[in-house]
Amino acid sequence: MFDTLFPIGGADMKFEWRKHERALYGAKGMPALVDIPKQNFIMIKGSGNPNDTDFSDRVSALYSLAYAVKMGYKSTATKNILSNEIHDFTVYPLEGIWKLKNADTKSATSKLIKENLEYTIMIRQPDFITAEMVSAALERVKTKKPNQLYEKIVFDTIHDGKCVEILHVGSYDTEPSSFNQMDKFAEENSLQRISDCHREIYLTNRTKPDRLKTILRYRVN
Repeated sequence: MFDTLFPIGGADMKFEWRKHERALYGAKGMPALVDIPKQNFIMIKGSGNPNDTDFSDRVSALYSLAYAVKMGYKSTATKNILSNEIHDFTVYPLEGIWKLKNADTKSATSKLIKENLEYTIMIRQPDFITAEMVSAALERVKTKKPNQLYEKIVFDTIHDGKCVEILHVGSYDTEPSSFNQMDKFAEENSLQRISDCHREIYLTNRTKPDRLKTILRYRVN
């Protein structure tokens, strides 16, 4: 189902998720059923309105660690430049798992009070990045760019399995229209949503609200 994870060829091999994992990040504007494999993430939990400073502080801490992991891996890999291995990689996009407090599965996206949100934001790590590499990068970034939120970041694995997904184009506040399409698709295909949370993958962030591209997913059986 998925493209080859590791490109083959020359000493400048770089793993780029947009090129090598199109099946995972190539969602379309119509709902589809997908099977998501196990994935490793650095992640941090939070709650409240994502427009608040606390949320952006957590995003900043995640990215600081993500780039420390990348640079640590790159500096080690390039010492053995003639080997047939990946020597660099593109940092994955930010993702979020979102849940509305006290919301049941069917109505989780219907009445959104942002202050009642609970979330886990995360950045995926390539399969060749180990927990030891993340720990080493964490110690380095603590020294170079101190942030008390680093202590709340964990490295863990998520396996979503069967999901319905769609590419939402536009403001985050207009996501309910895309969730309605997903719900209709699930009903038409005898699929049952099995969680009260959903996943968002932010493919763009520095653009106008009406041009934002976000993959929306939730688990089904």
